[in-house]
Amino acid sequence: MSAVPFDQLEGEIWFNGEFVAWKDAKIHVLTHGLHYASAVFEGERAYGGEVFKLREHTERLIESGRILGFKLPYAADEIDAATNELLVRQGFSDAYVRPIAWRGSEMMGVSAQKNKINVAIAIWQWPSYFDPEQKMKGIRLDLAEYCRPDPRTAPSKSKAAGLYMICTISKHAAEAKGYADALMLDWRGQVAEATGANVFFVKDGVIHTPKPDCFLDGITRRTVIGLAKRRGLEVVERAIMPEELPGFSECFLTGTAAEVTPVSEIADWRFTPGEISKRLVEDYTAEVTPKRVAAE
Repeated sequence: MSAVPFDQLEGEIWFNGEFVAWKDAKIHVLTHGLHYASAVFEGERAYGGEVFKLREHTERLIESGRILGFKLPYAADEIDAATNELLVRQGFSDAYVRPIAWRGSEMMGVSAQKNKINVAIAIWQWPSYFDPEQKMKGIRLDLAEYCRPDPRTAPSKSKAAGLYMICTISKHAAEAKGYADALMLDWRGQVAEATGANVFFVKDGVIHTPKPDCFLDGITRRTVIGLAKRRGLEVVERAIMPEELPGFSECFLTGTAAEVTPVSEIADWRFTPGEISKRLVEDYTAEVTPKRVAAE
């Protein structure tokens, strides 16, 4: 992660249909997305000059906006084209991509029916989300105080900014105690996910992962499930209770930022990064590497 503040990075940002200087991509303090979290976003990665599963991410961005009650003013083709051009203009081959859409400043209050929907895309270089030297040894997670809410109380199928408030609180609390991240349970007390990544466990060669019924069904999550099945591994999506954790031998996280990251510890539970975790780290790396790059 760069030591330079994000508002001082160099380059351009695609902002409402135009490429503007990074420093000029600004919004007013009285923006509905800031005050009421009426914003949706995506996290994407480019490898070898190509954004992995770009269309899936773009379609989810559009769907997240629909769930929050607004329509993006750009079609998926336009957003994809802007992303690809921005990646070239930034001069990056491997990079992180952040599209975001939000309600603007026309009305200030809970109701904002007439507010303009703004869309921006920023691309910067962002290495491994977790310490690369620690990653294959397995990162340590705390157990979060906050729980993923009942989907009847929050738009859990959207990648909405407001849903990450408890994630930031939980990750900060974990880091203050020396952990890399935190595992969140849901409102029923079942295992849900980490603060920004889905979680998987291994027992007797079978992979187990929580059903995403109150949290985001990650694009990386689905990719890794596909990779595991391609290897003939059984993947069981089900409710997992915390008291089951001592019975699992391996644990790993998946996400655009986290990619595939083994876990060695969750609070008092211990895991040993093993063959399945290692295999899926390698398989995911191969999957996201453009074939033309891999052949060189």
